[in-house]
Amino acid sequence: MADIHDNKARRAGSPPMRCWLTAGLALLAACSLAATAGAEPGASKTAGAAQPAPIVTPNEFQGTDVERINQAIEAAAASGRRVVIPRWNLRGAERREIWLIDSAILVRSDTTLELDNCRIKLSDRCRDNMIRSANCGLGIADIQPMRNIHIRGVGHAVLEGADHPRATGDSGKAIGARTYGSDAGVAGESQTGDWRNIGIVMALVDDFSIQNIAIHDSHCWAISLERCAHGTLRDLDFASSGFKIIDGRRQTILNQDGVDLRLGCHDVLIENITGYTGDDLVALTAIPRAGSIAGETGSTMVSSSQDRGEGRDDIRQIIVRNVKGYCRGGHHIVRLLNTSGVKMYDILLDGLIDTSPAEVRCRAAVKIGDTAYGGGVAPLGDTSRLIVNNVISRSQHTILIGGSLADSVISNVVRYEVEGEAITLGSGPDNVRDLTTGNIHVVKSLAVSTHAEK
Repeated sequence: MADIHDNKARRAGSPPMRCWLTAGLALLAACSLAATAGAEPGASKTAGAAQPAPIVTPNEFQGTDVERINQAIEAAAASGRRVVIPRWNLRGAERREIWLIDSAILVRSDTTLELDNCRIKLSDRCRDNMIRSANCGLGIADIQPMRNIHIRGVGHAVLEGADHPRATGDSGKAIGARTYGSDAGVAGESQTGDWRNIGIVMALVDDFSIQNIAIHDSHCWAISLERCAHGTLRDLDFASSGFKIIDGRRQTILNQDGVDLRLGCHDVLIENITGYTGDDLVALTAIPRAGSIAGETGSTMVSSSQDRGEGRDDIRQIIVRNVKGYCRGGHHIVRLLNTSGVKMYDILLDGLIDTSPAEVRCRAAVKIGDTAYGGGVAPLGDTSRLIVNNVISRSQHTILIGGSLADSVISNVVRYEVEGEAITLGSGPDNVRDLTTGNIHVVKSLAVSTHAEK
């Protein structure tokens, strides 16, 4: 029966098998021509031609470690690719698990810098930042805005201070006298700290993120943002103690904050912060100082601490959430501070757990305002619309209002293992207006936990 049907089909005009093959080859050829005609301009028309790699790594370049990293960033910025610093530092036949940098890594607009399970360490020659936005630096008085900068770790990415830091601390600290620095007494070198001691510093950057990075033994603040907006800081872990064992001796290192937002920062999310620091773990500080000039070394702000006026340097619309850590130097876990002339408002702090061991007591889990900066307490109303929620603390003070506070809410607070009230009006009730509090609990038992954090 099969033969009969086949014969009928052939008599009805079905093409022989070779005709089907010829038609198929013609169709494939037509599709190939159409694909070539529709290719992107400049795309290779040669079968198997190599396409540009989607990433750039410093292993493709020559020079010192930081020169190679910065060349990779420049190439990536020019080609729209991302930069990846891998775990392995390859230079010829040499293979190392560390990137030792003598000056700052400079990030540029429209750049993603990815730290892939790598360890980046400042060399003993370095008196500079770990990472800095390329628009600012020594001698740059006119800082042009940058945008779309993203720094992210993959796996375990670590930034680490030098074995023998040339300088530590902020611009008010003399090296060798108050805080360590191998440049102490060296002719021609600044004898105080400044913005170069900060780990990551960015100025006038819009649309940014820094995430999933550990920073150890920073020379001053680990991260400081100046006049930056619309960004995210998340999944950051800190390990700095306020001192370092150098050549067998304990040396003091001051001002080791974790995250600092400075003048003019707004619309920023800070979340998932862990670890311990020598100074405040998270700080929002708007402290203007007249006469400051961008790009000079006499300041801890590279963009200058001069108030630009018209409210542009207020700190506002900030969310801080899920902070779990402590200040090993005995200062504050979260600090909110503005002084006369600039305002701080619309701030949400939601979720803080004090993890300090029994032998360490932070001065306060949260400190708002102060009397010791900018001529004293900020005018009542300049620090306003703050919500502090969900705080568990064993610090000397749980919520310490050291300045002024208005139109704000403090709620869901637990204080344990220390005597006293959960809210302390350090500057007096006259500096507080329209403060709502609720669900404040002081644990009466003073039993001390034996559990110790790292």
